Amino acid sequence: MIKLFLLLILQISLAFSAVNINRANSAQLQTLNGIGPTKAQEILKYRKLHGGFKTVDELVDVKGIGPKTVEKLKTQASVR
Repeated sequence: MIKLFLLLILQISLAFSAVNINRANSAQLQTLNGIGPTKAQEILKYRKLHGGFKTVDELVDVKGIGPKTVEKLKTQASVR
C-alpha cells in the first residue's frame, strides 16, 4: 500500500513538473502536448545544431512547430 502511494505521489509530481527541452530525450519530449516522435526528433536536431535553447519561445524555430504550439507548451516546458 505504501509503495502504491509513493508511486502515485511520484506520478503526480512528474505530471506537474516542466520538461527541460535542453536535456530531455525523445520520449520525454513526447510527453508534451502536441509533440510526437517527428517533432521530438526535430527538437533534438535543432538542439544539436544550435547548442540548446535559451527560451521556450525558440521552439518556434524548430521545423513543424508554430507559435500556437509554443504558447501551449510554455507551461509544460522549461530551459532550466
